[in-house]
Amino acid sequence: MGYRHGDIQEVTLTRDCPAVAVPWGSATTLEAGRVGYISQQLGGTFTVMVDGNLYRIDGRHADALGLELEPSEELALGVGNGAPTTAEAVEAAAWKLLATCYDPEIPIDIVNLGLVYACEVRPLGDDKFRIDVRMTLTAPGCGMGTLLADEARTKLLGIPNVEDVDVELVWDPPWSREMMS
Repeated sequence: MGYRHGDIQEVTLTRDCPAVAVPWGSATTLEAGRVGYISQQLGGTFTVMVDGNLYRIDGRHADALGLELEPSEELALGVGNGAPTTAEAVEAAAWKLLATCYDPEIPIDIVNLGLVYACEVRPLGDDKFRIDVRMTLTAPGCGMGTLLADEARTKLLGIPNVEDVDVELVWDPPWSREMMS
């Protein structure tokens, strides 16, 4: 399933690796040979500290960390066991997948963190669906917003019969700790 802060693992990058600086959200490349410390491996991504800075690395680049990516959490959810044909089934799968998107700084998914305000499924006909998600961030200036929204969109598009996904970042109401589950 992954591991969280406290289970730090030292790694040496085996090749140049694309990464995203946390919390700014800026893309960068970490060079081969750099030593890092994995502080979080959840939802198919890694949070790695290199030279005192945090970076998020997509699971597709696990080999650069000298690791193999664990089987996808999405597959464990049973989403691939027959395509959902009702809006209710698509919505249930969507909520499960949204709960596999983790904040890169803290080991809490965006659903339990209270960032997802709405997840609505609309039939498009012929057993096809559109998903509209409204979500926020813990702070308006968080540079990870686009990254989290893109991750949610990509995962939701993986649900069979989902043709379109819109993830909208909203600021009203503002997020507060009381929204956490």
